Amino acid sequence: MSRIEIAASLMCADYLNLEAQIQVLEAGGIDYLHIDIMDGHYVPNFTLGPDFCRRLAERTNIPLDIHLMIENPDAYIPIFAVFGNPALYIHPETSCHPLRSLQLIHKCGARPGIALDPAMSVETVRPLLPYAEVVCVMMVNPGFAGQELIPTMIDKIVYLSRLITEEGREIKIEVDGNVSWQNIPRLVEAGAQILVAGSSSIFEKGSDLKTNIHRLYELVG
Repeated sequence: MSRIEIAASLMCADYLNLEAQIQVLEAGGIDYLHIDIMDGHYVPNFTLGPDFCRRLAERTNIPLDIHLMIENPDAYIPIFAVFGNPALYIHPETSCHPLRSLQLIHKCGARPGIALDPAMSVETVRPLLPYAEVVCVMMVNPGFAGQELIPTMIDKIVYLSRLITEEGREIKIEVDGNVSWQNIPRLVEAGAQILVAGSSSIFEKGSDLKTNIHRLYELVG
């Protein structure tokens, strides 16, 4: 089994202390910085944008993991693809031609990713798998941190992992949403390879970020 990778969810970071936290994430060996881009249309929330990603790419060498929770993603893929060699995730239902969107991500020099909403089955994105490098399985409804994990999503990870193996594809499975200390073992057991860690683990309120990063890598090691 390959090493479990960690993507720190910057949606849950302390923005007033962000530079110091980035330094801690770097020292702790975090694999990716997960950035949620929300437009207030596809999801009822607004978060981060291209200027934030640009400053991050200038400040750190940690690869960006950019989750586009937006409508009309094709208009914005070229904007976000320039920040290093990021992974760019689209929700296929937000694009009229999701295959074309994945091809555009690749053409722009980024790593194509599929974000799988809880309401979407694995079969709905099966034709897209040959064009993706990673699939992010949403464990909660997209839009807000701090939600409870939807139990049936565990079975979705298991099924997706088996399908990828049977088809002999080199696709990583990421999980996003309530990746808590309690849920992490069963997420990894189900087949998750990248964990988006946020408010229920490394950015847990009242705890130390450095200690939490060490604890998380110990837990999945």
